[in-house]
Amino acid sequence: MFSKVAMNSVSNSSMIRKMFEEGEKLAKIHGADNVFDFSIGNPYKEPPRSVKETIKELVDETGIHRYMANAGFPEVRERVAKHVSRNLDFSLDWKHIVMASGAAGGLNVVFKSILNEDEEVIVFAPYFVEYGFYAKNHGGNLKVVDTTNSDFMPTREGLRAALNEKTKAVLINSPNNPSGALYNREVLEGLAAELKEWKEKTGKTIFLISDEPYAEIVFDGHEVPNILGIYDDSIIVTSFSKSLGLAGQRIGYIAVNPKIENIDLLMDIMTFATRTLGFVSASALWQKAVAKCIDEIVDVEDYKEKRDILYNHLTSLGFEIRKPEGTFYLFPKSPISDKEFTALALKHNILVVPGSGFGSPGYFRISYCVPTEKIMKSLRSEEHTSELQSLNLISY
Repeated sequence: MFSKVAMNSVSNSSMIRKMFEEGEKLAKIHGADNVFDFSIGNPYKEPPRSVKETIKELVDETGIHRYMANAGFPEVRERVAKHVSRNLDFSLDWKHIVMASGAAGGLNVVFKSILNEDEEVIVFAPYFVEYGFYAKNHGGNLKVVDTTNSDFMPTREGLRAALNEKTKAVLINSPNNPSGALYNREVLEGLAAELKEWKEKTGKTIFLISDEPYAEIVFDGHEVPNILGIYDDSIIVTSFSKSLGLAGQRIGYIAVNPKIENIDLLMDIMTFATRTLGFVSASALWQKAVAKCIDEIVDVEDYKEKRDILYNHLTSLGFEIRKPEGTFYLFPKSPISDKEFTALALKHNILVVPGSGFGSPGYFRISYCVPTEKIMKSLRSEEHTSELQSLNLISY
């Protein structure tokens, strides 16, 4: 009666959402103050005041509520192009930007534009599980490649082993959800070199797509290298969900490297895909708002403080954790099976997500985009049993 593909996707859908729904059930039973939900990356802090003030002003702007070009307002795309080009030795034109309905919408537009039936998109574990559904939406398949165990870095050797005649794109996510690992320039240049060699050998272009919703949430002086300056056949997809705390507004953009062959045709296809996938165009109000506030950012130091509280506490108990350079996640190694561990934590109203949901069993993800007082209460709660204490989940 219904789509078999869709039914199968539902049965294998995100563990993140499942844990989030469990948290809502527990909150109704025990009260929200007694449930420690670290399952979903849902920014709790309000957007910067300038963003709110801007959207109020824009509501009354003449023509703001009408249709515009499917790829977005030219003046907005021009502002975004300048922002993306700020650390490059070349400049993007406004025509190389497509405004998107969030990063998820942007990735679907990109995949719709480049994938043929049964072509592959390579990702590196751990990875955001819905990438597979996005590729499948457009006839593609995900090919998962392991990273190094110690720091979750993709390797050139791993990429080389995965490349084949079906490979169409490599999708990276840095800073990474769920590990918080930031792919440095050396790592990215290694991946780019491998893709360049493949093109020279086979004559086939492989796109390098960088999903960057956490690019502004970085700590300790780290910076996210601009992939457009490292590899010619590259595309950035991002959103303002995290950098401006606008997860519910679904606003982002696609930035396409102007060095891609037949760039004008690709931009036409992406614009067409934006329309026919049902997005039609990104929100007019939020396009104008983010263009005016593109250099604003949420309080990154607040996230850093939370990272340090949890990281220092858990490592003092013996947990093995790679200290994140960005995002608002920790990805500790589980002392037992990750699914058993998360089930055990759930019994004590602690919600974390098993690493299996990100293609990396044996770990679990903690999302610390919650109030600091909630974190502190979770660390000193007296209601947890010795069963959890023996696994070093929390101390007393």
